[in-house]
Amino acid sequence: MVLAPLPARSVVLSLLLGSHPDRMAAADLVRAGEHFGIPASTTRVALTRAVAAGDLHRDAGDYLLGERLAARQRRQDEAVLDAETPWDGGWELAVVVVAGRPGPERAALRERLASYRLAELREGVWTRPANLRRPRSYADDAVLSTFTATPDEDPVALAAGLWDLRAWAASGRQLVDLLAVTTDPAPRLAVAAQVVRHLASDPLLPAALLPRDWPAAAMRAAYADYQAELRALAIGR
Repeated sequence: MVLAPLPARSVVLSLLLGSHPDRMAAADLVRAGEHFGIPASTTRVALTRAVAAGDLHRDAGDYLLGERLAARQRRQDEAVLDAETPWDGGWELAVVVVAGRPGPERAALRERLASYRLAELREGVWTRPANLRRPRSYADDAVLSTFTATPDEDPVALAAGLWDLRAWAASGRQLVDLLAVTTDPAPRLAVAAQVVRHLASDPLLPAALLPRDWPAAAMRAAYADYQAELRALAIGR
């Protein structure tokens, strides 16, 4: 696997998404960009365009994540932090009970349910193990009827049918290995960004439903180490 270095705009967004400073000054972002081989003028242009697009906003001269990316950061944090609770075998179930909705509304609901790490069992029926601490805010949607249920079929087989767990694990192990051997700053940032994107698609299943040697913990540890690198860079150490 070979990943191209990120463009300037993606670099500054990744710094704010991954390093968790409350805010970063333009001078700090410019200096960080130079660390990744991006000229100061290019970083300044990228910042201007990111603000114009709503990805960032300015406050007292500093740059902060816009609303959409702040929500993305929260999802990333859920993926890299321990979000599980003891599992008793129950599954969350969300059933669409209102028909005839416009296509954009259906697509938005699908995206929302997927963001809660539910998978579609069949059209209009979404489920996952009930092992996450996060609130089930999707249950407030008037088009859904929600339950906690226990499937009669083998839950391991059910999970394997809902998510391609072996493919996810293979990609995860490859990314951990790649991050370990990539030392140049720009390619290393690109690999780390791919690590966190892959973690964001982790279904966060109970251990009893996962294949052996599931790499998510190793990925989270590797990304946490990289976040420490970004924090050190952000404060100029």
